[in-house]
Parts: sequence; C-alpha cells; structure tokens
Amino acid sequence: MNRDNPTSDSFSLVEVTVALAVAAFSLIAIFGLLPIGAQTHRAGIGQTAAVSILSSVIADMRSTPAMNPTSSLFGITFGRPTTLYFDGTGKSSSVIDATSRYRVTISFPAAPPGAFAPTFAYLNVTWPAAASIPSASGSAETFAIFDRN
Repeated sequence: MNRDNPTSDSFSLVEVTVALAVAAFSLIAIFGLLPIGAQTHRAGIGQTAAVSILSSVIADMRSTPAMNPTSSLFGITFGRPTTLYFDGTGKSSSVIDATSRYRVTISFPAAPPGAFAPTFAYLNVTWPAAASIPSASGSAETFAIFDRN
C-alpha cells in the first residue's frame, strides 16, 4: 500500500472549507431575500384585490340604465360622491366596520356642457380602509367615462 501517491482523488481540507464558506454565504443571501419576497407577495395580493374591486364597481356603473340614477348592486348615485367599504372577500358596505379592508371613493368631476356629454367618474381604492389617504399602505385609481344619454 503506497500512501505517498500525489495523484489521489480526494479533496483537501482547504477546498472543503472554501466550499462550505461559499454555500453559507449563498444561503445567508437567500434567507435575507425571503422577507422582501413575502412583502412583495402581500402587496401583489392587495393590488390584485383592489383592481378586482374597481372592475366590479365600474361594471355595476356601466350596467346601470340611463334613466336610473342609482346603480343596482352598490347603490352608487351618479353625480354624488360616494364612499364604499369592502372586506377581504369582496362584500361591500356603505359604513366602515371591523371587517372593512378596502375603501373606494367615487367622485364625479364636472362634465362638459351639452345634451350628449358623457359622465366622468374618478375611482380610488385605498387599503387599509381605516387609514387616511396619505398614510394608506396601498392604492389604485382609475378614471372612467360613462355614456348616460
């Protein structure tokens, strides 16, 4: 048995130590990114829900006949500013309560004069519902035009 063979197939202690250091550094970097990824995921869920709420409110307003001033699903009166509150499941309410997660504010800017002028609506969703607008953690907004003639 000859142990002095310099061409043996093995790793030295220095090579193993360097490999463990590289693996440890990589794992620390990955674990450091996990909270940021979770926060981004939560923000994405909130934005998706807010856009879904905006879509359903606009669909309700679009489906309202021109001779009816109030929408059937959410009770939005055209021309009058409205605030609605939604919980995490999409159920709406006109008053804030413990389950309210999203706040939708609807305002109606002035329309141009004329018999066939469109109705403008500015919709803004903020969450959490109880937070003031500047300190809300998220928001989504849109501008919609309705032909009410």
